[in-house]
Amino acid sequence: MSTAEAIDLASSKFMDLVLVSGNSDNPVCKIMDYGKYKFEQAKKEKESKKKQRIIELKEIRITPNIEEHDFNFKNKNAKRFLSAGDKVKITVRFRGRELNYVKLGEEVLNKFAEELKDISVIEKPVKLEGKNMFVILAPSK
Repeated sequence: MSTAEAIDLASSKFMDLVLVSGNSDNPVCKIMDYGKYKFEQAKKEKESKKKQRIIELKEIRITPNIEEHDFNFKNKNAKRFLSAGDKVKITVRFRGRELNYVKLGEEVLNKFAEELKDISVIEKPVKLEGKNMFVILAPSK
């Protein structure tokens, strides 16, 4: 039917004429309530956003010569973050001459990863950047 007839038909039903496919020889249109359609699309989009979870990156800072109690405390916090579904970045900060003992920092990070291996996976392995060495752990599925 012609465009004018389609517009008249849509206005007689108090609806809108919506172009579905306009790139072919015969453009395809649909008679619908466009305001209601847009509202339903927005409602679906809002519902899908409600179901998704944003994963945060939590950071735990330690020193290469950390004591056992402090290690356990930081380990407990890391477990809490991982069980909540967040990623954890464990950073060893070297100050002054501690940079000469990079191996100690690497051992501490490996010990952390070993303690948390039942609830996490290593996303990024141990890496030294400047005066900081870090590892990123993600919650296991």
